[in-house]
Amino acid sequence: MTEAQDPAPTDFIRERIRQDLASGKVAQVVTRFPPEPNGYLHIGHAKAITTSFSIAQEFGGRCNLRMDDTNPGAEDQEYVDAIMEDVRWLGFSWDGLYYAADYFDQLYAWAVQLVEKGLAYVDDQNAEQIANSRGTLTTPGTDSPHRSRSVAENLDLLARMKAGEFGDGQKVLRAKIDMASPNLNLRDPVMYRIRHMHHQRTGDRWCIYPMYDWAHGQSDSIEGITHSLCTLEFEHHRPLYDWFCDSLGIYKPQQIEFARLNVEYLLTSKRKLLLLVDGGHVEGWDDPRMPTLRGLRRRGYPPEALVAFARHVGLAKVNGTHEIALLEHFVRDHLNKTALRRMAVLDPIELVIENWPEQHVEWVAAQNNPEDPNAGTREVPFGRRLWIEREDFLENPPKDFFRLAPGREVRLRFGYFVKCVGVDKDAAGNVTTIRCTYDPETKGGNAPDGRKVKATIHWVSAAHAVDAEVRLYEHLFTHPDPASFDQSEFLSILNPTSKRTVRGKLEPSCKDAQGGERFQFERLAYFYCDPKDSRPGAPVFHRTVTLKDAWKKVQQKGK
Repeated sequence: MTEAQDPAPTDFIRERIRQDLASGKVAQVVTRFPPEPNGYLHIGHAKAITTSFSIAQEFGGRCNLRMDDTNPGAEDQEYVDAIMEDVRWLGFSWDGLYYAADYFDQLYAWAVQLVEKGLAYVDDQNAEQIANSRGTLTTPGTDSPHRSRSVAENLDLLARMKAGEFGDGQKVLRAKIDMASPNLNLRDPVMYRIRHMHHQRTGDRWCIYPMYDWAHGQSDSIEGITHSLCTLEFEHHRPLYDWFCDSLGIYKPQQIEFARLNVEYLLTSKRKLLLLVDGGHVEGWDDPRMPTLRGLRRRGYPPEALVAFARHVGLAKVNGTHEIALLEHFVRDHLNKTALRRMAVLDPIELVIENWPEQHVEWVAAQNNPEDPNAGTREVPFGRRLWIEREDFLENPPKDFFRLAPGREVRLRFGYFVKCVGVDKDAAGNVTTIRCTYDPETKGGNAPDGRKVKATIHWVSAAHAVDAEVRLYEHLFTHPDPASFDQSEFLSILNPTSKRTVRGKLEPSCKDAQGGERFQFERLAYFYCDPKDSRPGAPVFHRTVTLKDAWKKVQQKGK
């Protein structure tokens, strides 16, 4: 990582690893991150990546990246490339890059071995029949009518399956375990299914493909994984993981489960996210409102913030949901230290300084980042006509409004005190121009006579302003738990105002903003220059996160 890591945390996984190292059970820690290349990674994967790679780093071990590419109907090289890019973007590098498809020969040889031991058989039942015969949590399953086939017949049928003699779905290979087991995963699980499909890595060489549970543990074994770290939904699969390794007599890694990452307002179901994309509800997988790493990246989330967040929430044995305010706190914390400051006005109203010389322009020094002494300063033009935010002026202000109003004086950021002396209005009575005078003795924002003002507002020189497209994002869903809505309902909670586009007035230095640069538009929010839609001299900015830190306020209140 580019920043110094926090001290290594203590949790049940790390304690297990420390015990394994101390006892000599494990000589070197080896972990892996094994995504299926059937889509783009999302924020939940950020925790899985951080966990597996960080633990390997902390204990001086190795971490592999393995593509779990056993389902040719859903996988593509595009996703393989995207996964590698996203892992690198988060700041991690793998010690070995592997593909489950490269183990197909060994997996098949092991399947033959189980058949020879009488521990696997070919079944002619279709998927619906197998599901109906599996039983329930309270009733045992029913043996397949083909469970008692001889070893010789099963070997022959398996070889013919591999040779392509049967059509899709006509036969499967099942492990022979226990149809009365209280764990449904042990009720003769399917190991191979027939699919006459082109595989993005092995081409047309295979027409039978291993199921996840059959490929997972054996792939870990081949790679010498010591600690196979999975999310909790795989806890009930662990007995099957162990059974396969024990039955084959091969090295057995330790599978350890931890709670997955759930965050308010964020949905990580691939099926539902696909509906959003295909239905045109978002503008692709990298839409800045999406919880994909591509979407978060395009919105301007720093990878360091995602990793810090993942490390902070830690590892638990029970699933829970984290407040999105906590995630945004880590984003702000990083951006506050690193983002360049600029002035921008997104809802402009004109302010005219009547006693300022008509053509005179003064260049004032402004800090690029007050949190970073090495960030330096820039020169910002100040003139007679300025843009300010419409919300910074009220003609008839309430008692607790301290910004600009008739007869009231405020400080202009980096500039002077100005006092409102009048307004211009349109035919409908709306204020179009605010007329002010300035005090030339208050340059830099301080009055020599010691008088104080209660507000400082930002501005942009009208003569030098850069017009730019600015995209303002809110939560994609109106409900904090979109995952609780089924596939037919979740579209009903889409936020119709999750994206709003405005034309902003920006200080002139923003014209040269480069795609990928992050800024704080002072008093407004943090913004990201979009690499995809920006053009030379015409940048496009995405609002990453507002300046208000709800989580920090909660923490301070609790002290």
